[in-house]
Amino acid sequence: MAAQRQLIARSEQLQDGGRGVRFEVQIPGETAPAFAIRSGGAVHAYLNRCRHVPTELDWQDGRFFDSSGQYLICSLHGALYLPDSGQCIAGPCYGRSLFKLQVEEIDGQVYYLPVMDK
Repeated sequence: MAAQRQLIARSEQLQDGGRGVRFEVQIPGETAPAFAIRSGGAVHAYLNRCRHVPTELDWQDGRFFDSSGQYLICSLHGALYLPDSGQCIAGPCYGRSLFKLQVEEIDGQVYYLPVMDK
């Protein structure tokens, strides 16, 4: 049985390099914070956990990008992540990546697609 997709935002809520949308996902054993952002015209979503210390990235609610709007930044120690892949390019978690979540954008809506283990 396939998991139901979850509506997380209207497309217009996500602007390139702008505010993200926070939501929650079910992962084995817990409900976890997650977020969606838009970069390069595409929507990307990740668990809201830095790969160095498991703290939430946003420095204010929904603020995930640095001041340039080009990189995701960790609120705790300033690690920088590429918004399209989640790969850390600067900071103590260099080379590691955020946990990417599957999303789709259809008819002006953004959905999270839970992945079921087989």
